[in-house]
Amino acid sequence: MEDKSFIRKEKPAIVPEGWENKVVRRRILVVEDDDDIRRFNTEVLTGSGYHVEAAVDGAKGWEALNSGRYDLLITDNNMPNLTGIELIRKLNDARIPVPVILASGLEFVDQVAELRVAATLPKPFTLDELLGTVKKVLGETGGGEWQAPAPTQPPADSQRV
Repeated sequence: MEDKSFIRKEKPAIVPEGWENKVVRRRILVVEDDDDIRRFNTEVLTGSGYHVEAAVDGAKGWEALNSGRYDLLITDNNMPNLTGIELIRKLNDARIPVPVILASGLEFVDQVAELRVAATLPKPFTLDELLGTVKKVLGETGGGEWQAPAPTQPPADSQRV
């Protein structure tokens, strides 16, 4: 039986020929115990050009955070083994510099400032709310859609590089 506790799922991005090395895909870890929500988040973010990995609970999320580098963590709170808040506390204690979006059906206003959470995403949320929050936290103006890099112009003075 396949172990689905830590799922590495990635669909290849569509990149025009010759541009493979010019596109930097942001890495996002989604930690969510609900299969449908985890799948929705993963598919939406992957379809928007992000490299997404997923974990089924906070403990598996902690393992993933210790084995790889991520640009963003999106976590639920109410999960078995290790809650989202416990995961964020461990992340902060370990001084791992990853911005966090806490997605939850419950409000934790009193704890958000203490946890240094980049954003909260109240459940249920829409595709637009998810992508908008991710783009805002990552500081993306155009968003997660694939964008061609700006064309490079040759230097005006051929002696200068």
